[in-house]
Amino acid sequence: MFRFLFLLFILVPIVEIALLIQVSEVIGGFATIALVIVTAIVGAKLVKQQGMGAIQNVQLQMAQGQMPAKELFTGLCVIIAGVLLMTPGIMTDFFGFLLLTPAIRNKLAAGLASQATVRMSTQANQGSAHFQYHSKAAAHEEPNHQPTTIDGEFERKD
Repeated sequence: MFRFLFLLFILVPIVEIALLIQVSEVIGGFATIALVIVTAIVGAKLVKQQGMGAIQNVQLQMAQGQMPAKELFTGLCVIIAGVLLMTPGIMTDFFGFLLLTPAIRNKLAAGLASQATVRMSTQANQGSAHFQYHSKAAAHEEPNHQPTTIDGEFERKD
């Protein structure tokens, strides 16, 4: 994990600087700076709009007694998009705007959902439930390795 983060913090700024230099050679230095500022402003407005919508959807789902998994994932994507859009650069802006696109978020959520399964078994006598999370990726790494299980319990008090 350390190597991945180290490469991320080294490679992303290098790529961003190279892209900014190339764009500034085509459209000029001041236009490149203006582009970075405009994308940050537009991105901030979109993040605020979609973030507020995600919060309202989470509250609505919870008020109806439903698990707001999709809405929470949308909120997470909007937060990541906000960080990417506030970071000066062209590549980070591109990925930030991609995360603000609902179709891209839905495909990303479907891809992540296909990598994990959640099983639920209820205990009828106590009115509580038992959840297990299994990572399919971990099960495929080693043939004799059991999937990682995260257990949790909750009680509903109405």
